[in-house]
Formats: sequence, structure tokens, C-alpha cells
Amino acid sequence: MKPTTAPLRLMHLITSLNVGGAQMDLYKAVTRFDPERISSTVVSMVSPGKIGRLIEDQGIPVLSLDMRPGRPNPLALFRLVGILKRFRPHILQTYLYHADLLGFLAGRLARVPIILWNLKQSSMDFTCYRRTSGLTVWLCARLSRGVKGILVNSHSGLKAHALLGYDAERMVMAPNGFEMTRFRPNLGSYREVREELGISFGARLVGMLARFDPQKDHETFLKAARLILSSHPETYFLMAGNGVTRDNPAFAELLRANPVDPARLFILGERSDIPRLLASLDVFVSSSAFGEGMPTVIGEAMACGVPCVATAVGDSGLMVGETGLLVRPRAPEELARAVGKVLSWPPAERARRSKAARTRIQDRFDISKIAAQLEAFYLDLAATSGVQA
Repeated sequence: MKPTTAPLRLMHLITSLNVGGAQMDLYKAVTRFDPERISSTVVSMVSPGKIGRLIEDQGIPVLSLDMRPGRPNPLALFRLVGILKRFRPHILQTYLYHADLLGFLAGRLARVPIILWNLKQSSMDFTCYRRTSGLTVWLCARLSRGVKGILVNSHSGLKAHALLGYDAERMVMAPNGFEMTRFRPNLGSYREVREELGISFGARLVGMLARFDPQKDHETFLKAARLILSSHPETYFLMAGNGVTRDNPAFAELLRANPVDPARLFILGERSDIPRLLASLDVFVSSSAFGEGMPTVIGEAMACGVPCVATAVGDSGLMVGETGLLVRPRAPEELARAVGKVLSWPPAERARRSKAARTRIQDRFDISKIAAQLEAFYLDLAATSGVQA
């Protein structure tokens, strides 16, 4: 039976709509909500990127506060207040720390009935970022009792933020969901990517797909790659992500300090064909040093049936389980040994782990189930809070 009332007005505020895990989680959710039950609007603090265009293509309004990355602008607060008063959302859902703080202040000024935050990180090392990042989190922790709820995608994230002073009683587990039809084993992609790279069908390919950021620790991956080549000289490596380019001075310096045979290392930058790239890998590596909650790309690789070697950061171990291997962060020797072990698995063992990886994600985190749960959460919260659509 179709609803007889107007849909719930849900506004999402996020720091940016460039390619990233939080952005893709937002996209997957809003494009699956029943528009007769939930009417979504998305606001980006900076100019909308690729994910913003994907959302717009689905007929969902996307607006921007036109802020510049790294440059606080008090006028953005009043722009957001104006948007909130114009759209009159029943719920304001924010993503990532700076949007949480801005959304809280604007939501209070605009008298939004329900304000929710969404935490995607665990224990962050704020010494690697601007001082304002740590200050923002400190402020959010002290304001957290003023929001209706805090969605958290990982058990590690819940514990880490409770230790920072966030109100744990307001936290609700909301795991990431994964598109099982889009991310799947694909022999065609396995073959095509190898042809594009100019390597043989049987060549071993190890990949890391992550934006260039201290959290992701590309240095450890490069150090491990050098060690892997000493024991598995036939191996190739693929790196992709925003900022992972030779013309990025910081990344180029990492390459100079940790030289890997350029004939064995493919640097691809930001790509839009992530399912193809993941399905082409023999091993996926997540070398993050800190801060991961529930890494989206690990789930996507597992959905593609690719064994994962991940650092023990956030809930990575809970995701991978017995289907892959876990190592300590910032330990390139351990990482190299683990990747070498996976590369040495006999075909039957590899096939078993590959199937188990995909099944683990499908059974626990299929996006159809996760999006339906999230939609029900918003509708139930509005009803129990006395918000009338």
C-alpha cells in the first residue's frame, strides 16, 4: 500500500561530493529510498564533484555552500540556514566532522526538528592534519548531547568517539552497504585490465585503491611492494585514487624515497571504473595506519571475490574475518609476508576464500537490506519524535 501522507523531508549535508567512501555511502542510500516515503536533498559544503553529478542524475536536488577546501567561511553558516528555512527538512543528516559542526549550528538556528550526525572514522591521528580538524572534533564531542542521534558505521568508531567525549547513548550502529550486482567477480574485467596494462593474463596483480591521505599510508604499501618483489619478482602492483599521481609532489616524493620498478608499478590516479579494477586483482591491500571505521573499499573488493590483506585498523578485521589476512599497521615486513602468503595459496584455497569473501559481504551488508533498514530508521525516528510529514 502506498503512503497517504507527504514524504518525510530529509536533507543530507556532507563536506564534499568528490569520490570517497562516505560520499558513495550517501549516494547508495539516497538513490534507494522510496521517494514516496522520503524526499531527499543533498548539500555539499564545497562545489559538488563526481558523486554530486551521479546523485543529480537520479533526480535528487544537489546544492552547494560554495566553500573552499581548508578555508573556513562564516558566511556558509548563514547560507545553510537559508537553505534549511527554504526546504524545511524534518531531518538534517550530516556526514564527517566539519559538516557535523556546521549542520548542528545551522540546524539549531533554523529550528530543524531532528539533527543527526554520521561518524565514519575510528581513532584518528589529528597531528597529521590541520589543527582545526582536532578542534572541530573536540567541539562536536561537547555538542553531541544536543543532537537526536549519531549514526556510526563501526564498533571501533563507537568506542573511539565515546573516549573522545561523544555521547555514547545517542550512537546507533549503521553499517555500510554494498552493491552486490555492481561489485562481483568478473573474468572479463580480469582479462581486460591486464590487456590495458600490457601484462599477461596469468600475471599476479596486487592493488591499493585509496585517496592520497596520511590515513591511507601509501608509504607502507610501497615499502611492502619492494619486499614482495624480492620474493615474488613476477608480481605487478596497481595504485589508484585521488592524488595518487606522479605529478602530485607529495606522492612523487614517496615514490622517490621508496622506489619500485616502474615496469612493475602502475599509477592510475582517480578512476571511475572501480568495479573493473577491483575485479582484476589477485590481492587487495588496505594499508591504513589509523582512523578507518568500516572501509568501503574492503567490502567492495570482497564482493568482487578478491582476497584482502588489511591492517588491523577500525573494523577491518571484522569485515575480512577468515577470508583474508590481517597485519599490524605501519609494518611493511608483515604486510609483504601476508601478501606473499596469499599469492602462494593453491588454486583450491584461493577459490574457497574468494567465494567466502563475497558470501560474507552479501549475507551481512547487501545494500538492499542496509538501505531498507536505514529508511525504516528515519521514518520510525520521525514518528516517535512527533514529526509530521
